[in-house]
Amino acid sequence: MKASSHTQTRKRPVNLTLNEDLVLQVRQLTPNLSGVVEGLLTEFVEREMKRRCEQSKQHEATITLWNAFEEQQGAFADDYSTL
Repeated sequence: MKASSHTQTRKRPVNLTLNEDLVLQVRQLTPNLSGVVEGLLTEFVEREMKRRCEQSKQHEATITLWNAFEEQQGAFADDYSTL
């Protein structure tokens, strides 16, 4: 899933608390702090979504392996269960 492009969606004001010195430095580099932050947030969202998707695939693979092992070997608790 790709994050929405900031040119295609409606914008809304938000409050952020940022390091004052950092903001002064950024203002010397660009007049569009909002655009820079928005671009960085877009990159973060894309990276995080990809990481979570990969993590989910790893979890699914682990579950599949564990289920196959249990099907062949049985559950460890079976030898010790008093139920």
